[in-house]
Amino acid sequence: MTALWEAQQQLNAPHTRTSKIRALQESAALFSFLQANGIQSMQQLHEKIADMNSRYYDLRGKIVKAERRITTLTERGEMWEQYNQYKSIHKQLAKVKPEKREQFEQRHSRELILYDAAARYLKELKDSGEAITPKAWQREIDQLAAGKQTDTLAMKSMREDLKAVERLRKTAEQLSRQERDKSHDREPER
Repeated sequence: MTALWEAQQQLNAPHTRTSKIRALQESAALFSFLQANGIQSMQQLHEKIADMNSRYYDLRGKIVKAERRITTLTERGEMWEQYNQYKSIHKQLAKVKPEKREQFEQRHSRELILYDAAARYLKELKDSGEAITPKAWQREIDQLAAGKQTDTLAMKSMREDLKAVERLRKTAEQLSRQERDKSHDREPER
């Protein structure tokens, strides 16, 4: 790992003061990462990268699952609101005298169509065994959104760590290639 660190220093050979400072900061961060994770070999580095990638994509899957659930619950809530918004128009229709019913339906066709769509949606939901619980839906949306926000922040942090570890891995591979090339150059011709 010491050789890896030195090789990275040589590959990053900074030319300006700013690039020297940036390279030093990056090297310190990488060295700190290696120490903090107890990485002393390339095998351990590769295992750590695989583990980090696995956790990253698990977290990403969790976020996508939460987003899908939020979408479903939001749709349910919107249909519930639509149902309630146009319920009074539907009730008025039942009270309208038969000779004025067609005129009322024409005047309120949009509202009646939206009410019917919402009523059908909620009936299908209820028939499938789901309870109509708008307040519980909203609570779940709030919980999922909070969890999603926390997971997104963790994922961004993980992304930065993954970038740093990938840079370290690339440097290690370059060092390994250089060592192989040197050993090939030293072998005597047959």
